[in-house]
Amino acid sequence: MVDDMKLTFLQESEELLQQMEDALLAMEEAPDDEEHLNSVFRAMHTIKGAAGIFGYDFIVSFTHPVETVMDQVRSGNRSVDSDLVALLLECKDHTANLVQTVASDNEDNVPAELLENGCEILARLTGEGSENNSVKGATPSVAGASSPIEAEPQKATPNDNWVIALDFKQDALRNGLDPLSFIRYLQRLGEIVNIITFTHDMPAANEMDPETCYLSFRIALHSDSNKDEIESVFEFAVDDCDIRILPPHSKQITYLELLEDVEPESVQRLGDILVGIGAVTQQELEGALNEQEAIIDEAVANPEQKVKPLGEILVERNVVAKPVVEKALKKQEDNREKASRDAQYIRVDANRLGQLINLVGELVISNAAVKLMVDKYEIQEAQEVVAGVDNLVEDIRDHALQLRMVQIGDTFSRFRRVVRDVSKELNKDIKLVITGGEAELDKTVVEKINDPLTHLVRNSLDHGIESPEERLAKGKPAQGVLRLNALHDSGHIVIQIADDGAGLNVEKIRAKAEAIGLVKPDQVLSHRETLRLIFEPGLSTKTQASNLSGRGVGMDVVRRNIDALRGTVEVDSSVDKGTVVTIHLPLTLAIIDGFMVGVSGERYVIPLSMVEECVEIDNHQLDEQRSYVNLRGDVMPFLRLREFFDVPDDEVGDHSDRRESLVVVRFGRTKAGLVVDQLFGELQTVIKPLGKLFQGLKGISGATVLGSGDIALILDVQGVIGLASQRGGHKQGLVDHA
Repeated sequence: MVDDMKLTFLQESEELLQQMEDALLAMEEAPDDEEHLNSVFRAMHTIKGAAGIFGYDFIVSFTHPVETVMDQVRSGNRSVDSDLVALLLECKDHTANLVQTVASDNEDNVPAELLENGCEILARLTGEGSENNSVKGATPSVAGASSPIEAEPQKATPNDNWVIALDFKQDALRNGLDPLSFIRYLQRLGEIVNIITFTHDMPAANEMDPETCYLSFRIALHSDSNKDEIESVFEFAVDDCDIRILPPHSKQITYLELLEDVEPESVQRLGDILVGIGAVTQQELEGALNEQEAIIDEAVANPEQKVKPLGEILVERNVVAKPVVEKALKKQEDNREKASRDAQYIRVDANRLGQLINLVGELVISNAAVKLMVDKYEIQEAQEVVAGVDNLVEDIRDHALQLRMVQIGDTFSRFRRVVRDVSKELNKDIKLVITGGEAELDKTVVEKINDPLTHLVRNSLDHGIESPEERLAKGKPAQGVLRLNALHDSGHIVIQIADDGAGLNVEKIRAKAEAIGLVKPDQVLSHRETLRLIFEPGLSTKTQASNLSGRGVGMDVVRRNIDALRGTVEVDSSVDKGTVVTIHLPLTLAIIDGFMVGVSGERYVIPLSMVEECVEIDNHQLDEQRSYVNLRGDVMPFLRLREFFDVPDDEVGDHSDRRESLVVVRFGRTKAGLVVDQLFGELQTVIKPLGKLFQGLKGISGATVLGSGDIALILDVQGVIGLASQRGGHKQGLVDHA
């Protein structure tokens, strides 16, 4: 149970810290936005409270001063600037390190260096010395506080007092009550600033009964006690005295703040919320409920009688201020909506999802085997049933894969911090613009694309976008723009990283490539081919290496990682206009729609999303010498899979009149034709990774098991065309077809 609770603490802390970082980054552009300020405050406040419950005092000691600073910002006593945001980001990072200490089960042995770093950060944040008591171990009372108010005491102003209204009933003295004894006891809780005695109910002297109490009091009490403690003074007088306790102004502010932190674990009733934050005592709530119940009873006999809401009754009884009730009602409604949304989602272990995808894949293979068997033996009665099962399996496949789909926007958002930190380090002014964040793809693809994206973003910041002085000299705005965009295209997701910087200098790239032996001096390369050289190992035009880039490592890793995801990466650039890097990725790595073709007795599968069309063709339409085909005026390169994979011909004799099929495939902006013997049509393809022995096999991205039990290889279309273009002779004709 303890481990489960700790896991909950870690998960919630991680989410809160991410929300805090997003809010801080947004605060730089909108420092007066109260929602961002409240989000940062709530993150620190909630983490501090949870850490206090679990006894993680080292986290409480650090987060409490940060929370105090944010409270000063919210109250207007401290302004927001870039320096404060930078410090608060450091606080967020340090808090994450402290939480990681808990995750590593080292909470009983926190590294001294980590604690010292926290002291140094707080000293800069608060403007106090490193001997800050709150850091050295004096932790605020959180877990042991008897009420939310006690956990967050407020400094009262000279006029910031509790107002206590005591209206004693006429039989109070007869029942043994002494009003003065209660007033004297109040002095133990604080300072009685003023007492006003009301005698308006007192009759003339000749009509006065000495055993009857005619007195009412209004008392101003200066105290740090909470409402429950003050009410407890009059515990034995509740039956003989009407008691109303009005909180000071600072307490009203506290109640409003505490309402922000009411956890939406369950939708609480209004009274429970107000009691929970200390704005109303249980006794006051019961009195208001009794009054409401009496009104309801009257409404039964008199339908015209209006039933008052509980909040209205509490305000009329001067128990609580109207703004507090309104805020509590709004919080109740927000919690109800959030609970309704949360009820639609559950947390599922990613490994279980992976197992489900694997089982669905096996189901697809088994269904194909059943379908093949029914067709083989021509079982007509089963045809319709098999067709229905086939549709169901396809729906199950699509829904199972959808479970693992996540929006790429979360990945994009993490680069806000990267752009901010790096631009400040390089003394550049760079704005990040994110579009298309709602585009979805497989979670495993998202995890593996993060590192390549980081390399590309850092290169744009370092290599691409110029300093403000350089940009102004070129007639550009001082602020550079980096854009991250995502969109769906033909079963793929396209990710673009674009900047409006200096662009790539193809002459420098060519010179560097020749210097390290990547190309020969007399070798002819197109503009795009020259730009692609940046993905070769060891190529960098940066004259001086930095901690960001310039050592010739990273871009080759980018291409290698994207290739491993069966994706493509392209680059386009213009001098002084900017650079655009475009990545094409499959939506999922598990199950795809494929198109199966045959060459002799071999079967190959092409991802269906990359197939444009299929046409029957004869040898007269093919330019064998230059490996080009003219398809309705569209000239494109082609290759024969038979020759590429060196598949032996199962036929003998003259093949000049053999009818063949051309499969037109497209990857990115490049189109090409694949000449095959047979077309078998579409099929659901379960991607099986190649074993270690075949992992280096070129032109193949995986394999799949057919319904017959045979193995079909899945073509890496980009790899096939790329390898063919590198071969000598007539294969030189295979170039880009934009």
